[in-house]
Amino acid sequence: MWASSVVLLLAVWTCLADRTAAEESAHSLSGSRLASLRSKRMIGATLAPHVPWQAMVYLSDTVLDGGLGGGALISDRWVLTAGRNLFVRKSRQDNQGKSPLIPKVYLGIHGRVEATEANAFAVEKVVLHPGFQNHTDWDNDLALIQLKSPVVMSDKVTPIPLPEKGQIPPNGGVITGWGWGTDFAFSPSLKFLALPLSDSCLQERSVFAPTVDENMFCSGSLEFGQNVCFGDAGSALVVEDPDTKEIYAAGILSYDKPCRERQNAVYMKLSAYLPWIHSVIRGDTEQSAALRSDAMTKMYSWQRQ
Repeated sequence: MWASSVVLLLAVWTCLADRTAAEESAHSLSGSRLASLRSKRMIGATLAPHVPWQAMVYLSDTVLDGGLGGGALISDRWVLTAGRNLFVRKSRQDNQGKSPLIPKVYLGIHGRVEATEANAFAVEKVVLHPGFQNHTDWDNDLALIQLKSPVVMSDKVTPIPLPEKGQIPPNGGVITGWGWGTDFAFSPSLKFLALPLSDSCLQERSVFAPTVDENMFCSGSLEFGQNVCFGDAGSALVVEDPDTKEIYAAGILSYDKPCRERQNAVYMKLSAYLPWIHSVIRGDTEQSAALRSDAMTKMYSWQRQ
């Protein structure tokens, strides 16, 4: 608890320093432009419309007790989120050998005050990616949450499609969440940011940031430092295919620490995780692949006899 408190205080101190610098530079802005920036309080995000695939994955109201994060409804019974959202402490050192917690899941909400029993969906089980935090805090940071009952689709609740195999995200996308704003607290209302993707991922190397591999991609910040922050992890970066105009979830936010102090947020690239996602949703067991292969081999063999 002492170590967690120190980490939180350091994060708050850094954000305060960034906030002071930002406010000093803002004196040169016009009054109307400054008023506009202050009204967009994610860090610098804008109030979102209703987002029907957005889930709230909730452990507590405070970061020290696990906090809350985002999630994406991807079918009538499954929510995809960051695996780290299911633990009070987020590091590999703290979580090795521990089972994930069962969170509360809310769908169809916009304001945090709507996170009530009426909008709560009971959880059947959670499934961490088998390689979750196998070497670092950020490895395979995904979890699937199965709901006990199918969701009734409506204008308030509907899933977001997954990408096709090998589908490359376009140059940018939109992410929504209730993460920290400039007042160092979870947002009372759902916010959104339209962020560019970044080729120069994590130029500002940090011991606390992930080493980006082929299963990840990054977004950058905006002109005035608007970015994701604590509590936005688990939300989907949603994009539009420039050719087909299809809307789909390209990634799940893992590294949500940029706030105003770092530029690049890091996402799990969903096109790289499709086999695992589909196997879990199908309900595969350890024997399923072998059983399918055996059946196919027998049918081809018998046809040749």
